[in-house]
Amino acid sequence: MSYAVAVATTPPTRTEQVYEILRGELLNGGLHPGQKLKMVELTERFAVSQSVVREALTRLTEQGLLVATPQRGFRVRDLSIEDIAELTETRIQVESIALRLAVERGDLQWETGILAAHYRLERTPVTRDDGTVSEDWSGQHRDFHQALLTGCSNRRLESVVNSLRDSAELYRRWYWVLTDDHQRDLAREHRQLKELALARDADRATEVLTEHIDRAPSLLIAYAREHGVDDLTPPAAPRH
Repeated sequence: MSYAVAVATTPPTRTEQVYEILRGELLNGGLHPGQKLKMVELTERFAVSQSVVREALTRLTEQGLLVATPQRGFRVRDLSIEDIAELTETRIQVESIALRLAVERGDLQWETGILAAHYRLERTPVTRDDGTVSEDWSGQHRDFHQALLTGCSNRRLESVVNSLRDSAELYRRWYWVLTDDHQRDLAREHRQLKELALARDADRATEVLTEHIDRAPSLLIAYAREHGVDDLTPPAAPRH
């Protein structure tokens, strides 16, 4: 008698499908800062109910990619130098606290989680053939940084950190497209973070984390100022 059990996978819901498509368009320049997302157009485009669209848009709003305004609906968040600076400062402060606590409190499970997440990250290509950031890499990158901080044993703090990181994702994509930072060695930065966390060197780990977080927004701000604009001009969506 066979005791093998088939593992059923739950297909994505319509809300998840709409969410993933719109999120991809937001992060790859298909939707511009300040652009209004019209409910009727989206329901017709995806052939779904308004409640499905609204739920997807609400999730994107919670991640800081959209802004919801009473009586005016949803629009893409405006991108500005001031917002980049404020978001980066907040991320550095909050994420550094979480990392220090993780280094102090992390157990063996935390250590093995970091090693596993880093192994997957190192073996995932950063970009696709067309030069855009790979969604697989973005997911592994997010998982690695989350693995570093789970040892803090503070779910509220982790939630705040994750929310701030989601809000920074749009700027991170603009950094990839607009700035010339080909000399950056991301693999080395992540390797350093892994090694310093496992060595329980909280001071040096937070220094490296600060540099890691600050590099992209600093170059993006420099780009915006060099081109004489307060708001960043979105790149054109890549043609396939």
